[in-house]
Amino acid sequence: MTTVSGSGSQPAAPADEEQMTHREILAVLSGLLAALFTALLSSTIVSTALPTIIADLNGTQTQYAWVITTALLANAASTPIWGKFADLFNKKLLVQLGILIFVAGSVLAGVAHNVPILLVARVIQGIGMGGLTALVVAIIGSIIPPRARGRYSGYMGAVMAVAMSGGPVLGGVIVDTLGWRWCFYVCVPIAVVALVLLQRTLHIATVRKDDVSIDWFGATLITAAVSVLLIWVSFAGKDGYYEWISTESALYVGAGVVLLVATLIVESKVADPIIPLKIVTERTTGLAIIASVAVGIGLFGATTFLTQYFQTARGYSPTAAGLLTIPMVAGTLVSSMLSGQLITRFGKWKGFLIGGAVLQLIGFGLLGSLDHLTSMWVIGLYIAIVGLGTGMLMQNLVLAVQNTVSVRNIGAASSSVAFFRTFGGAIGVSVLGSILASRVTTLSAEGLAKLGIDTSSGGSTGGLDMSALPAPVAEVIRYAYGDATGTLFLVAAAFAVVTLIAVVLIPNRALRTTIDLVEEKPATDRADVPSQG
Repeated sequence: MTTVSGSGSQPAAPADEEQMTHREILAVLSGLLAALFTALLSSTIVSTALPTIIADLNGTQTQYAWVITTALLANAASTPIWGKFADLFNKKLLVQLGILIFVAGSVLAGVAHNVPILLVARVIQGIGMGGLTALVVAIIGSIIPPRARGRYSGYMGAVMAVAMSGGPVLGGVIVDTLGWRWCFYVCVPIAVVALVLLQRTLHIATVRKDDVSIDWFGATLITAAVSVLLIWVSFAGKDGYYEWISTESALYVGAGVVLLVATLIVESKVADPIIPLKIVTERTTGLAIIASVAVGIGLFGATTFLTQYFQTARGYSPTAAGLLTIPMVAGTLVSSMLSGQLITRFGKWKGFLIGGAVLQLIGFGLLGSLDHLTSMWVIGLYIAIVGLGTGMLMQNLVLAVQNTVSVRNIGAASSSVAFFRTFGGAIGVSVLGSILASRVTTLSAEGLAKLGIDTSSGGSTGGLDMSALPAPVAEVIRYAYGDATGTLFLVAAAFAVVTLIAVVLIPNRALRTTIDLVEEKPATDRADVPSQG
C-alpha cells in the first residue's frame, strides 16, 4: 500500500511505491473490463430492443423514456455510495456484488410482463451498474499512475466501444430471432465469466478505517431531489398531466429545490459525505463535473432516441437499427484508443478534451438538421463525428480528476464525476423524451388533420405499435418522429457548448508519474515535510 506525504508540484516516485507490471495490470483488467462489458452490453442491447419491448407491453413514449431514465437514475444515485464503499471496504467483493445485483435485475427484466415491473427491474440493474461504473475506475486509479493511465483508459474505451457497437447489433438479432426477453438473459453467462476472472486475477489491499459512517441521509436526499425534478419534467406540458406553468409545476420545482438545498447542508456537515464538497469544488473536479453533466445530457439524452428514429421513423428492423449505430461507436473506439496511447506517450491531455468537445458540438449541430428524409450516409457521417468527440471526452475527464486527488479519495472523486455524468444522462433522457413526445404529438396532429382525422380528444398517438395503425396514420406518425428527432440534437448542441467552455477552463496540470499524490498540507499543519520513503 502506497503512502506518500510532503509537498511539491511534481513529486518523485517514493521508494516504497510498488507499481504493477504491464502483464499484472492486464491480468487485473481482464476481469474488470469483463464486468464492465456485461453492464454496458445489456444497456446497449436494450436501446435497440426498446421500441419492440414498449410496443409488446403496450407502453407509451413517456414510458419509453422512463425505462432508460430509471436505470440511469438508480445508477447515478448509487454511484457515490459505491464510490464511498470503494474507499472503505474490499473493492474486489464490492465489484462482484455489483455484478450479482445487476444479474438479478436482468433476470427480473426478462420475465417482466408489464412496464411497471420492467421499471423495477431497471432500477435494480441501475444499482448494479452504479457499482461497476464506480469500482472499475476506482480500482484502475488505485493501481496505475496517471501518466500511464491513458494507455489503459484506452483499453477501457475500446471495451466500451465494442459493447456499444456489438450491443445494438446483437440486440437486434436477438429481438428478430429469440425475442426481446433474451436481451436481458444473455448477460448472465457473461457475468459468470467476469466473476471467475475477477476471483482469479484481482488482488488489491484494503485499508480499513475506524468509525466509518455512510451518509445514507444525504444519498436519500439527493435521490429524492433528482427524482422529483425528473417526474416534473416527464409529465409536464400541454400533453401531460399539467402545464409547464401551473400550481403542480411550482410544487414539484419547489420541492426539488428544497431537497437540493437540504442535500448541500447535510453534505457540508456530515463526517463522511456521499459527495465530498471539498473534492467536487476543487477547480479541476468542479469543471470536469460541469462538463460531465453536459456530456451526459447530450450523449445519453440525444443518442438514446437514435435507434427509435431508425426503427420508428425510418422503418428499419432492430438488427438494421443496431448496424446503423456502428459509425458512432467506431468513432468512439478510434478516438478513445488513439487519445489514450498518445496521452501516455507524450503526457499531454488537455488538447484531446478540447478537441473532443469541439467535435461533439459539430456533430450534434449537424444532427440538428435531421428529418425523415435525411440520407443514411449523411447520418452515419454525423454520428461518427459525435463518436470521435465522445471518445476523447469521457475517460479523459476522469483522468484529469484522478490526477488531482490522492489514492484514498480516488473512489469518491471518480464516482462523483461518473455520478454527475449519469445524472446528466437521466436529465437528458427525461427532458428530451418529453420534448420529443410533445413535438411528435404536435406534428402528428397536423398530419392527421390533413387526413381529416380529429385528434382533439388526445391519446391517438400515445402508443408506439405502428403495426396496429392504419397505413396512412402510421406514415404520419413515422414522419412526425423523423422530423421531431432533429430538435433533440439541437438541444444537445446547446449543452455541448457548455462542455466546451468547461474543458477550456480546466487547469492544464502535468500528469504525475506516481500512483499517489503528495499532500499539499499534512495533518500536523506543518508547512513542509520531506517525502517519506
